[in-house]
Amino acid sequence: MAIQTKAPATLKVKEYTFRWEGKDKAGKVIKGEMRAGGEAVVKNTLRRQGINATLVKKQRTSSGRRIKDEDIAMFTRQLATMMKSGVPLLTTFDIVAKGHSNPSVTRLLMEIKNDIETGSSLTQAFRKHPAYFDALYCNLVQAGEQAGILDTLLARLATYKEKILSVKKKIKSAMFYPTAVIIAAFVITAVIMIFVIPAFKDLFSSFGASLPAPTLFVMALSDYFVRYWWLIFGSIFGGFYFFMKAWRRSEAIQIFMDRLILKLPVFGEIVRKATLARWARTLSTMFAAGVPLVESLDSVGGASGNHLYKVATKRIQSEVATGISLTIAMQNADVFPNLMLQMTAIGEESGSLDSMLSKVADYYEEEVDNAVEALSSLMEPIIMVVLGVLIGGLVVAMYLPIFKMGQAVGG
Repeated sequence: MAIQTKAPATLKVKEYTFRWEGKDKAGKVIKGEMRAGGEAVVKNTLRRQGINATLVKKQRTSSGRRIKDEDIAMFTRQLATMMKSGVPLLTTFDIVAKGHSNPSVTRLLMEIKNDIETGSSLTQAFRKHPAYFDALYCNLVQAGEQAGILDTLLARLATYKEKILSVKKKIKSAMFYPTAVIIAAFVITAVIMIFVIPAFKDLFSSFGASLPAPTLFVMALSDYFVRYWWLIFGSIFGGFYFFMKAWRRSEAIQIFMDRLILKLPVFGEIVRKATLARWARTLSTMFAAGVPLVESLDSVGGASGNHLYKVATKRIQSEVATGISLTIAMQNADVFPNLMLQMTAIGEESGSLDSMLSKVADYYEEEVDNAVEALSSLMEPIIMVVLGVLIGGLVVAMYLPIFKMGQAVGG
């Protein structure tokens, strides 16, 4: 009876970046970099290529910053520009990787370059890093490779990512100012409650007279702050931290917040317009790249950034797959404005759907710009009034006994 033995699992060898120098068969000195598991692997690989290695040295790499969307957008633009200029793909990766200030990006690009050198296509190399290159990105690169227009689609992809990032930055800037002021107001109020008002309380205790109701209320509030400051700060910052963690990990909370944000006054309308711009921009980019409409809608829902539109896009995709026009399917979803529906209908009838959707995206991006500017102008006086009432109210409440005492002495 034969005994079957289980083959040991293949261990993934940790690779490092090595800088090497050597001479080819003609005696010419050449240099380069290679990722491998050790110096011996580098020397053997070079020997098979007919290169006699004279120096192999492991490169020191720092941990680097986190790779951001801005880094990927910049890399995409650089890759598109160099490919249009006729620079070979591997040389482009070398130039961009070595010229980047973030070591994390350098390592990522060198890994992709090594995958391409071993025979992988650019799409396959990108798909190994889904945290940085999503399905939409990889699908567009694949369409460009298959059609032989990779430089054109990379330029379109770079424009798409730059526009999306621009809208995101505007939304963040609209939220940053009021958030920063609210935090500053809370900190200032806490300092007054914990340190300033107790000093006034010691002063008033020597008056031996009854204090006004506003002063008594503020002093009672100050006592609570002094006694439970650790609980107040812990509850606020701890609650915010755990809420953000839950928001990222819980799909139910994400769905609830996506719906809630769209219903907020003023902010909700800005987020809705930004979502519509992202939806239209994504579909326009995918459709212009030659990706079939049904397949394009796969990426559009996730790229919209809102669960309500993600569900609506799934429904639109299923209806379009059965032969219903995109305009009718969007109308049935009941989440798109009339302007967008009319432009989509014109695009379908004229055969220029990508162009019409691009114009829709431009329109809503401009609307977001105008809304953010208007909101910034509106928020400044409102915030000043709120701070004036809050801080001024505390100051007046504490000075009321002094005013009364002054009136009594004057009388």
